[in-house]
Amino acid sequence: MPDTAPPRGYILGFDFGFRRIGVAVGQTATYTASSLETVSHGKSPDWSAIDRLVGDWKPTTLLVGLPLGAEGEETDMSRAARRFGDALKKRYSLEVEFADERFSSTAAASRFVELRASGNLRRKDASQLDAMAAQIFLENWLQSHHDKNT
Repeated sequence: MPDTAPPRGYILGFDFGFRRIGVAVGQTATYTASSLETVSHGKSPDWSAIDRLVGDWKPTTLLVGLPLGAEGEETDMSRAARRFGDALKKRYSLEVEFADERFSSTAAASRFVELRASGNLRRKDASQLDAMAAQIFLENWLQSHHDKNT
């Protein structure tokens, strides 16, 4: 990770998976993030949906979550996420960063349960779990960059 703050603007975060890719957007001015949507990933990512998101948000940076092993080691999934990040960089000519997302899925599931209990989400909203996971690791990444620069 660089030691400087990311450029001002938006960052798109991607929670890579073999079936779905959760997407969130973060703002470097406020160091906050919001979940956007979940993009399908069959034989290849739904590039038309990702093209639309990149066009709509015009991010300065793309952040891909790395599902590392319990001890921080690379896994087959983290290597696939790195390949996805490389494809993003090649396709959009934008800076691509990677973030440890080991605990984001668990945190997203807990947040989902809380939101369901409060009546703010329904069971059918479970498709947003991947986007919520992207939001969580993007928020953590933004905050860590904010903390380094304050």
